[in-house]
Amino acid sequence: MEQSAKSNSKSVSKITARIMRWLHIYVSMISFFLVLFFAITGITLNHPDAFAFQQKQISRKGALNLNWVSDKLDTGKINQMAILDYMRSHEKITASLSEWVVSQQQCLVSYKGPGYAADAFINRSDGSYELSINEAGWVGVMNDLHKGRDTGTKWGWVIDVAAVFMTIVSLTGILLMVWMKKKRVSGFLIAIAGIILSFVLYKVCIP
Repeated sequence: MEQSAKSNSKSVSKITARIMRWLHIYVSMISFFLVLFFAITGITLNHPDAFAFQQKQISRKGALNLNWVSDKLDTGKINQMAILDYMRSHEKITASLSEWVVSQQQCLVSYKGPGYAADAFINRSDGSYELSINEAGWVGVMNDLHKGRDTGTKWGWVIDVAAVFMTIVSLTGILLMVWMKKKRVSGFLIAIAGIILSFVLYKVCIP
């Protein structure tokens, strides 16, 4: 009876180890690109000055149909839809609208996306506007994707999924060490040393 219980325990242990190994390998492969992406953008975020050459600032002027924005109109009657359509079709703005502010003298229309920002100041007295566009280049796009800034809800889910994958890979790696009898002690000692080293670096580097 006792031998049967030991046999069952070993069988469960082997199955558990096999599942952990399967999860560790295949989740690592599935999330390979996401992990690599967040690793690389961790470096680019830490050295923004090295990629400042990619940034571009563009300024343009134009005029809208005065009937859309006239200061004689009540602020609630300004033709917002026509203005937004004009900006997308004539100024080729594709980012999402982030701010819409109307006063008696002017309108502010702001668009934001990963590595991109555009602000249009519209004069309500004559319909003229000044458009300022800031583009941060492909590195700026990647950095904003890393931070989830101006990326929308769907990309936020991608970040959450990537975090879950990284957690699974880390935990299954630790659990696999439990079944590696020859390397178990040394493996956990190295892990503890890594934790201590991280704490020491924090204390040394952060005043």
